[in-house]
Amino acid sequence: MSVLWPFGSDRKAAQSPQRPAICAALDLGSSKIACFISKTEETATGPRPRVIGVGHLPARGMRGGAIVDLDIARDTIREAVQRAEKMAGHAVSMATVTLTAGQIRSARIRAEASLSGREVGDRDLKRLLDAAIAEADAPDRVILHAFPIGWTVDESRGVRDPRGMFGRKLGVTVHVITAAAGPLRNLLHCIQACHLDLKSVVVTPYASGLAALTDDEIELGATLIDMGAGTTSAAVFDNGALIHVDTVPIGGAHVTNDVARGLSTPLVAAERIKILYGSALDSPDDDREMIEVPPLEGASDRMGSAPRSLLNAIIRPRLDETFEMIRDRLKEAGAHGPRDHQLILTGGAAQLPGAEEVASRVFGRRARLSRPHGVAGLGDAVSGPAFAAASGIILRETRGAAEAIAGPPRVAGSVRVTRPAPAETGPRAILRWFAESF
Repeated sequence: MSVLWPFGSDRKAAQSPQRPAICAALDLGSSKIACFISKTEETATGPRPRVIGVGHLPARGMRGGAIVDLDIARDTIREAVQRAEKMAGHAVSMATVTLTAGQIRSARIRAEASLSGREVGDRDLKRLLDAAIAEADAPDRVILHAFPIGWTVDESRGVRDPRGMFGRKLGVTVHVITAAAGPLRNLLHCIQACHLDLKSVVVTPYASGLAALTDDEIELGATLIDMGAGTTSAAVFDNGALIHVDTVPIGGAHVTNDVARGLSTPLVAAERIKILYGSALDSPDDDREMIEVPPLEGASDRMGSAPRSLLNAIIRPRLDETFEMIRDRLKEAGAHGPRDHQLILTGGAAQLPGAEEVASRVFGRRARLSRPHGVAGLGDAVSGPAFAAASGIILRETRGAAEAIAGPPRVAGSVRVTRPAPAETGPRAILRWFAESF
């Protein structure tokens, strides 16, 4: 069976090994839609992306990362892209897009094959990956990513590149990420209505992790929590690989709703109060510090007031609930990780004072807030945690996707294999082989 584009026609199965000179990233969130356009610069330390165009505006037609009004979402996305194109002085024809909605699921699949004592070759890797990915194929689900996260040759575990080794049995564990086909169809239709080709879809926490984590954190083990307006998502990395992702339908907008209800104030006022005065931590003066609270329309003409301690008491339980849900889901999936795993927060809602302390208490490990790094040209307005996902896409496009499936969403199937240059060996060779062959 060939690698198929799930929405009809066949698409090219292999990603180009050459780095794109210009690439576009679209982060479709619940509160904002952001478009980054970048170009690749060659530096002494290797290629580095530089953002040359930015367009972002409040999200309309979106809820929880899903499209709920196609026409409004199309117009908003088109305007964000046009703003970025105008700033960059360059038009784009395709974009890589983030995805948070669509019932994202992670699965780790094990596959083994007999070698009969012979040397491991490209064909063995291809056959084994085909078998693992085919097992993840399911009705009404689309495979977005497939990461080989561990090879074994007989009793040897943790093998980075098994080619050239001899043994009786070859094994691989593949992390497969899937999403529901319906939301992806809506996304594809919306992107096409903006006169863009969909180059690839990347789950949001993975994209954010690429920008917010250091190379050492990805290698030694880290949990990245991306706190958006409508959802909070997590990505777990270990031994240099993404091993799990998950999402819960709670975000910063739910905190705003709680404040609006608890203080009986309009949503716009609640958002402002949350940003200016909100915290998940108590201070000695909170009971005495009074906050002006605009009344609901028609309720009163007089400005109300509330102690800051009341505001914090409204905010804290929602943050507790959010982190506890993520923690419990990771534990259930066996992806909670040891206590020495790093815990990193990013996303717009993670900037709420006290979020790091609450996360540290719930997870039992130290947490830190991270902003995107590794991307040049980010102005002050777009260099904060809220723009980690868009920055991560740019980094992925520049470095190349180290995935067994990388490109437009498609169902599993057989793939074309390209042998790397003879001089390439080890992890670098296997990553290049994945990018070029799948």
